[in-house]
Amino acid sequence: MAAVKNKLAVIDSFDFKAGRILAGKYEVLACLGKGWEGEVYHVIETRTGIERAVKFFYPQRNERDKSVSFYAKKLHKLRHCPILIQYHTQDTIRYKQQDVTFLVSEYVEGELLSTFIDRQPGKRLNAFQAIHLLHSMVSGIETIHSYGEYHGDLHTDNVILMRYGLGFELKLIDMYHWGAMRRENIHDDICDLIRIFYDAVGGKKHYAKQHRVVKDICCGLKRNLIIKKFPSAAELREHLETLEW
Repeated sequence: MAAVKNKLAVIDSFDFKAGRILAGKYEVLACLGKGWEGEVYHVIETRTGIERAVKFFYPQRNERDKSVSFYAKKLHKLRHCPILIQYHTQDTIRYKQQDVTFLVSEYVEGELLSTFIDRQPGKRLNAFQAIHLLHSMVSGIETIHSYGEYHGDLHTDNVILMRYGLGFELKLIDMYHWGAMRRENIHDDICDLIRIFYDAVGGKKHYAKQHRVVKDICCGLKRNLIIKKFPSAAELREHLETLEW
């Protein structure tokens, strides 16, 4: 009778504590977040003192390193898109008798857009601020689309705000990574951006009293109207740049 092959345990948490050294060269500072695929940590290179962000993939979500390879290749392809966090390298550690692969990227200081909006008076932005926010996001997405790629999962918890003033300096995280880009993906990104804008100015509760400029952008959140008016990120950006109040 053939021997039964031992089945590896499913890993659904790493819970690395601050101070732990990983792969002999990264010291854990803090956990930045957890998701379906794995966990992201703020670390520091022990030899250089450079801060990095590392994403550890649960092995069952990264069979034969397919997810890691896809992310790495996509981020390298999009390395000239300033709205994306820059990929550096990948590495592995041994954890619970399994090889766990992780991506090493630049670390950016900032806060989630959702947190930023919640801190504002009334937990919303005024129309002028929100339009500048939307312009920064759509300009970044336009660049990603020009490379034949898309984000696919845009919401306020996937946007890091680093600085704001005359404009917003942003980074996007957690790109959806399966499948080649289709026109539907472009439209999804555009509709998601407008939904972020809609929520940022107060959502349904304040929509009726919004300036006509805001309503002209939101189109009542009706997908067919949004796509007809803004079939590409470039056309949405151009609309914002030629607004008349």
